[in-house]
Amino acid sequence: MVLVVEGAELVWTGQQELLGGGLVCEEGIVSQVVGAQTLANGDWSTLANGDSGQDLEKLDASGCVVVPGLVNAHHHLLQSAFRTAPHTRHVPMREWLAAMGELYSQAQVDPSLVAAAAAVAIAEGLLCGVTTVADHHLTWPAGADATEIADAAIATASDLGCRFVFVRGCSGGDPDEVAQSVEDLVSRHATHPMLQIAVGPAGVHSDGKEMFDALAEVAARHNLRRRTQANEQIDVEIAQERYGRRPLEVLEEWGWLAEDVTIAHLCEITPDEINRLARSGISATHAPGCDLPMGWGLTEVGLLLDEDIQVGLGTSGGGSNDAGHLLADARLAMQVSGLASRPLTSREVLTMTTAGSAAGLGRSELGHLESGAVADFCCYDISDVYDAGVADPLAGLLWANPGRKPRHVVVNGKVVVRDYELLTADPYRLAQELKTEIQKSN
Repeated sequence: MVLVVEGAELVWTGQQELLGGGLVCEEGIVSQVVGAQTLANGDWSTLANGDSGQDLEKLDASGCVVVPGLVNAHHHLLQSAFRTAPHTRHVPMREWLAAMGELYSQAQVDPSLVAAAAAVAIAEGLLCGVTTVADHHLTWPAGADATEIADAAIATASDLGCRFVFVRGCSGGDPDEVAQSVEDLVSRHATHPMLQIAVGPAGVHSDGKEMFDALAEVAARHNLRRRTQANEQIDVEIAQERYGRRPLEVLEEWGWLAEDVTIAHLCEITPDEINRLARSGISATHAPGCDLPMGWGLTEVGLLLDEDIQVGLGTSGGGSNDAGHLLADARLAMQVSGLASRPLTSREVLTMTTAGSAAGLGRSELGHLESGAVADFCCYDISDVYDAGVADPLAGLLWANPGRKPRHVVVNGKVVVRDYELLTADPYRLAQELKTEIQKSN
């Protein structure tokens, strides 16, 4: 299958900006990126090997800026069932965790609720330009079948056509059982073409060294990425109470400051901690749409980037960030950056949202549109009044038009959103199915 994207105002590959032109994608891979001058000297049928006998599909990107698909490096999909819940806004994190725990208990989390919440969150992400999402799943009710819960989220992502990272997380529990759950997931899904498995304790506030050791061992055995969270309020408080040190010191002692580790949040980092992170080779995930409105702190992103630390972007979950709109959070990250460290440029933040997030997943084929990349991308229409007068269309993606959504979204060379419409499911039906699941527990 050959997909030709034509007529774009601008194509940003992540490394270069081409006025006019478009893309040629073959069997889910970007084979060519062409500018207006190339098109002036040839036609698409020649560029796309139109006589090869492959099916040819064209996608009209006239009036659009084409960018790599957004990579949401940190989400908690289940929380989309608990947005704006009572006692979960503007409260200390210790109180928030207790309130969320009560909600999970009342809802009786099972595979059907996990699937319904994941469907809503993933569909929302696709409609907002997210082509890859990492779900850090932390809720495993006593007696529940962990495999069934994980499979519910994985199957949902497959049905909707989203590239998926399932982070087998934990917040307490038996280390041997959690490690075996990871083994089972790897065995069941080893050949899944659109799935990546990772491991991720919630943080040193919830899990001890035995859990971190068990998951590090299974991750090394199967070459899995490791992910965790650090430096949010509760993490700092409990690390100090329990270990007499800050979370990053504990993680370093436990072998979790390393190149295969990505750490989310990293609020209020100190100069010493920045040096630790830079030496370790870890990557970071910024979640301003969660931490800023909740009052839990802010990552000093500019300082991290200045030390050549890879930084990605995530929305975190609906329990703290009621939206899964990653580009809106990228805009927020850019706007508040000067208050935290130094102002970030629009291109730095767009890179965080794409290649930066992909780097934290260890995925060099994601987050850019150079030849050989996977064909995941978005087409943002900039021809309406919302972008009128914008001098720099790439910067305008963030500065102008708050709440911007893409006209087209392509994942693995397949169009999943066309003219703002999700093609893989009916969003209204997904919303109703989640509503029904929620009502079952009331």
